[in-house]
Amino acid sequence: MIKETVFKSFDTPSALEEQLASRIASQLQEAVDARGKASLVVSGGSTPLKLFELLSMKSIDWSDVYVTLADERWVDVEDPASNERLVRAHLLQNRAANAKFRGLKNMFSSAEAGVDMAAECLSHFPQPFDVVILGMGNDGHTCSWFPCCAELAEALSTEALCLATHPTTAPHARMTLSKSAILNSRQIYLHLVGEQKLSVYRQALEHDDVNAMPIRAVLAQRKTPVDVFWSA
Repeated sequence: MIKETVFKSFDTPSALEEQLASRIASQLQEAVDARGKASLVVSGGSTPLKLFELLSMKSIDWSDVYVTLADERWVDVEDPASNERLVRAHLLQNRAANAKFRGLKNMFSSAEAGVDMAAECLSHFPQPFDVVILGMGNDGHTCSWFPCCAELAEALSTEALCLATHPTTAPHARMTLSKSAILNSRQIYLHLVGEQKLSVYRQALEHDDVNAMPIRAVLAQRKTPVDVFWSA
């Protein structure tokens, strides 16, 4: 049995989002005050959109905050499937419009061809990352570490910042941060909503096979603090 990480339960998504936005804003500002700049890694999908909107209105020194994505589909940044599009529309607004955002998608035609440029871009971010916000799929994937990916072992073992992955159970080639990059952070939040995600999370705690449920690679480690924020 994997020791449970810090788990916080909320009655509603809005209560979760209010507290998590405040926590993240405080940590980013503390990083700016201590080191002159801060870094934030976010995930895509629909779950964090309201969180992004609340965070965008926080009064912190956004011009000193570097923002990137935990993973990205290899599609045009205007494509409905683009995580960058969501971040630009919901987070890089209001006060957060001044943040220094760098996406993972670049000019190359394939994710493999774009790896070096993405890694070079990320190398200029303040590291360790100050805050990482992760989601989790019903199959136990996080970032673009899918159980079905031929590149899963590489994602969990490489010292490189990022790599290309090709899930067979989800559309599009991906660019994803590696386990090494994600754990090179001061704080990780796992943001979950709904009873099904709670069930998957509990299942992840019951065993240690990271190939079956890659989220275990984050939950089982003791290098980086992980706080799970869940609401019904």
